[in-house]
Amino acid sequence: EKFKTLKNEGNDFVKKGKYEEAVNKYSECLKLKTEECTIYTNRALCYLKLYKYEEAKQDCDHVLQIEDSNIKAFYRRALAYKGLQVRKKNMADI
Repeated sequence: EKFKTLKNEGNDFVKKGKYEEAVNKYSECLKLKTEECTIYTNRALCYLKLYKYEEAKQDCDHVLQIEDSNIKAFYRRALAYKGLQVRKKNMADI
């Protein structure tokens, strides 16, 4: 029950664009259910919105170890890789 409440609160924060708060709720969820793939992909979305590409990639990697055909995890990991490449490119320019 607490898990469901935390997940819903996290989802509500996402809808409001409050990604940092959503990350906190999803992280609390994962303390209760460590293998819940949906929470990892939701948190990965938040990390992408916060430009935290490495964290997003790690969450997606974790999901793909559990569910090797999770489409959201593949898609969000690709976005994380893209973000990491852009960041590397920008650092090289400096």
